[in-house]
Amino acid sequence: MTGANDALEKAFEALKGYDWGTDPATLKMIDDALAAARGDAASRSELEARLAAVLRSAAPRAAKDFACRRLSRAGSAACVPALAGLLGDDSLSHMARYALERLPCPEAGSALREALSKLEGKLKAGAVRSLGARRDVESIPRLAELSSDPDPLVAATAAAALGQVGTAEAAAALAAKEGAVAAGKAPDSLCRAAADARLECAERLLGAGKKAEAAAIYEALRSASQPEHVRLAASLGLAAATGKS
Repeated sequence: MTGANDALEKAFEALKGYDWGTDPATLKMIDDALAAARGDAASRSELEARLAAVLRSAAPRAAKDFACRRLSRAGSAACVPALAGLLGDDSLSHMARYALERLPCPEAGSALREALSKLEGKLKAGAVRSLGARRDVESIPRLAELSSDPDPLVAATAAAALGQVGTAEAAAALAAKEGAVAAGKAPDSLCRAAADARLECAERLLGAGKKAEAAAIYEALRSASQPEHVRLAASLGLAAATGKS
């Protein structure tokens, strides 16, 4: 056992300076230890803490990339603060989000929601996209606000994220945005994004067996004010939801 421990220590020491082009076999012991710790909560927690420490260190980007990927599979709420600390980093934000999207703990969603007020541009849009990937229902009000953001990238991403969340509440928020467009209170560019996202909501509701809720959205999207592709998709969806062609 001592030999295995020594090998693991060497692997973590190598991780501190790990960079692109380094032989990945030097880190294999970490993967082996993570696999062996699946049924051992204490060992898993210790490994998680050591990987999170790498994210807080001055280790190279490749080392932090490695740590994020492993934490995406073996992490818990304990590593969320370390991952959240990278959300504002241009070069590592996407890997931090990669892990946060996959962690099942609610703390991961909270960290992404809290980051929205601190980020701008593509990093903010990235956090929005991750909330959509998590289908984070708690973010619906904030995503609805951001779908009217002055930054068109953030606005379009927020509308798409509401579609990914895919609940009746998300669809209602999108419908309200389309109403704001019609009333001249929101940019026209939002209308198509909102309509496409409402279609995704309906598809997700239909897939979940909520046919009546899906049918109501499809029916609304058959309006003459919608683009042709939306009306066609809505008609097909309505047929699937009601069994009527």
